[in-house]
Amino acid sequence: MTAIAFHASHEQIHPRALLEAVCHAEQVGFDAAMCSDHFAPWSERQGHSGFAWSWLGAALQATGLSFGVVNAPGQRYHPAIIAQAIGTLAAMYPGRFWAALGSGEAANEHVTGDAWPRKDVRNARLRECVEIIRALLAGEEVSHDGLVRVDRARLWTRPEQPPALVGAAVSVETARWCAEWADGLITVNAPTEHLRRMIDVYREAGGRGPVHLQVHLSWAGTQAEAEAIAYDQWRSNVFAPPVCWDLATPEHFDVVSAQVPMARLAEVVNISADLGRHTGWLQDYIELGFDQIALHHVGQDQRPFLDAFGTQVLPKLAHP
Repeated sequence: MTAIAFHASHEQIHPRALLEAVCHAEQVGFDAAMCSDHFAPWSERQGHSGFAWSWLGAALQATGLSFGVVNAPGQRYHPAIIAQAIGTLAAMYPGRFWAALGSGEAANEHVTGDAWPRKDVRNARLRECVEIIRALLAGEEVSHDGLVRVDRARLWTRPEQPPALVGAAVSVETARWCAEWADGLITVNAPTEHLRRMIDVYREAGGRGPVHLQVHLSWAGTQAEAEAIAYDQWRSNVFAPPVCWDLATPEHFDVVSAQVPMARLAEVVNISADLGRHTGWLQDYIELGFDQIALHHVGQDQRPFLDAFGTQVLPKLAHP
């Protein structure tokens, strides 16, 4: 059965309100949760970007849900520090935490003042970080000189069972590459055939573990309201790589998205006031074989979405 998770968007919502939302998500029947890890929002209209790792400790304590986070080690975060963060949460909340690792976006990483590397360099850096994190979680002392450097690092507090390190991918090529090293795969909603190909390629290349899907959606009482919410909050997120990787600030995203048509937004966000249509979309994703689907309502007021989906959508889906 497919677990249905709540996606907590730090870019859009104050962390206190986001904690209230994830607690409510558990109450209305969501099975799990995940969150973003950003230094800045995608648009100045979104207006937030709390520190995910502080929030995760509070959310794990406040609920009984399992949690995942998408993180980019190597520039803004040293991999030894990410290994320590992962190890501490997994030790405190056994079996309830996983981390998806990706190569990152300039919007978050440029704050260090270091140059933003080419994509091939970022991928190579990520592979180094993954191996460093795995070794530290296994109890090894690690020294490493490469695209990142580590000197005699050791984790003194570790979980009995290391949590899954999941690969984040939006392209078939990256899904195939993730199969070389990841304990699972996470991607975002796209046309059904593309998603099927992502899963097939990952599995054919030897990919192990669960496959996760993050679904961007907008729901409201009327179609006009659902469209207005999506357009205000998420039109800056329609750009394919490398544009979304390489823009540096929320202002940049706001400038380039000023004239985005609604039709383009509807390609990346499931927008409808019809709960039956949302149920159908989700059922299609479940039939593709995803192990967990995280629902991200792109509006800033989460409670109406949580109440509506908890009572009228989740009961119609095959989930725990």
